[in-house]
Amino acid sequence: MTETFDHIVIGGGSAGAAAAARLVNQGKCRVLVLEAGHSHRHPLLDMPPGIFKMINGSKFMTYHQTEPQDHLDGRVHDIPQANVLGGGSSVNAQVYMRGRPSDYDAWNDLLRQTNDGVSWGWDDVLPYFRRMEGNNRLRNDLHGSDGPVQISDPGHIDDISRWFVQSVQELGEPFNTDFNGETQRGVGFYQFTNRAGKRSSSAYAFLTPLETNPNLTIRLGATVNKIIIEDYKAVGVQYRDTRGTHTVRCDGEVVLAAGALVTPKILMLSGIGPDAHLAENDIPVVCPLPGVGQNLIDHPEVPITAFANGPYGYFKQGEGWRMLRNGIQFKLFGSGPVTSAGVEAGAFVNPTNPEEEPTIQAFCVPIVYLDRDALEEVKDDFGITVTTVVVKPKSRGYVRLRSADPKAMPVVSPNLLKNEDDMQEMIRGQRFFRKAFTSGPLSKRVREIVIPTAEDKETLRAHCKRFVKTNYHPAGTAKMGKDGDRTAALDSRMRVRGIEKLRVCDMSAVPDINAGNTNATAMMLGERCADLILGICEKSQVTRTT
Repeated sequence: MTETFDHIVIGGGSAGAAAAARLVNQGKCRVLVLEAGHSHRHPLLDMPPGIFKMINGSKFMTYHQTEPQDHLDGRVHDIPQANVLGGGSSVNAQVYMRGRPSDYDAWNDLLRQTNDGVSWGWDDVLPYFRRMEGNNRLRNDLHGSDGPVQISDPGHIDDISRWFVQSVQELGEPFNTDFNGETQRGVGFYQFTNRAGKRSSSAYAFLTPLETNPNLTIRLGATVNKIIIEDYKAVGVQYRDTRGTHTVRCDGEVVLAAGALVTPKILMLSGIGPDAHLAENDIPVVCPLPGVGQNLIDHPEVPITAFANGPYGYFKQGEGWRMLRNGIQFKLFGSGPVTSAGVEAGAFVNPTNPEEEPTIQAFCVPIVYLDRDALEEVKDDFGITVTTVVVKPKSRGYVRLRSADPKAMPVVSPNLLKNEDDMQEMIRGQRFFRKAFTSGPLSKRVREIVIPTAEDKETLRAHCKRFVKTNYHPAGTAKMGKDGDRTAALDSRMRVRGIEKLRVCDMSAVPDINAGNTNATAMMLGERCADLILGICEKSQVTRTT
């Protein structure tokens, strides 16, 4: 007999976990979560800096290789995706960012012409952020303190991080005590999704409290082959695991939350997508939606790296006697480097017009932090890396099927920095933060800026093309849009156009990427999708403060 549930959630990541928990808690629904990855319970995942031990290869990560990027001289680079319950929230650096009000007001402007639509402005999404937030320092109109996602200040701050903050202030940027506050602009210390040295992933925050609830069923190692569509209605899912291929059905809705690289793949395998592309792969067209797999957006990231003139930072802190010392300090006192996610400080700046909204985000990492191939050129040593990120990129890429085989990885081409405006923004960001290395306290501790070696445009352009990579924020590949927009796969209620009972609630759904890290946004999308299914649409009653 085929199993039947109220709702099926495909993907137990940041968005999927939040959606499933809301459906169970608020709707008292019977929910099945199908997660292709592993359990989130692992000591290295739990500890804030643990992911640095696994970032270059682990069962908890799947590595998508891009198509050769012609505009980057044919480079192929990796885009890691979480392969674990909790998704990106179980493997990320835990920086807690929501973006800025104008991000969501811009979504609202794009979506306001949708029939039977809902609003997506800042006042509409803020209640979701506040409801999920358990902040240990802030409680006001913008922040909640009772939510399930534990938000904390850094458990440990390295001297390099402090020197970075002071050096950027030397360049004229203000100190910002809350990047999720009244303004993004400035330099300061991030908040993180952890507490007392333990990660607060969406798996821990939303799913662990429901472990004994019979209405929630979670299946790990369950990879979805396709969504079952009957009479233009989603009625179930076909998935595979180590025991074979299975079919499950639902009376309610199928919620797709497999991430911006896999969600469009599953839609296309189900016959929903660009009809010509589906025909090329001998997939019967159920619903032609040309926007599926298009509009791939990601935050491009480029490093600036310098060697230190002393034993500063986290170099070798995870090896030998240093690792033992740090582990003992953490076990005995709950303090020390183990309580740090490895990046504590950052900044949002607009190098061209400082008083306008920031165009560049920066992360300060108190080590030589480069990809494996780059470390073959730059030796590992005591040092500092500042990565610069274009927060509102114009470049767009795509995701396509490699074949009709569900086991085949999708074709991914992010086109990072392909738009010349993005390249120019990145060059300006690199030039600005390169100056931080020669200003204030950092100027006394930096021995040599290794990359980029100079500030002229030609050097910086070549450097950006050589080192640009994902900031781990792919988005937009099944976006919401107004009626009549052929590129919009979803309406404003996150419903797949032309198919009943099917929604997308992960970062695939966003019409544009938010300015900053995307994990909190994904969780908000999951919770709001569940409310839309349940007929609830919460709107803020607070006074606009930004």
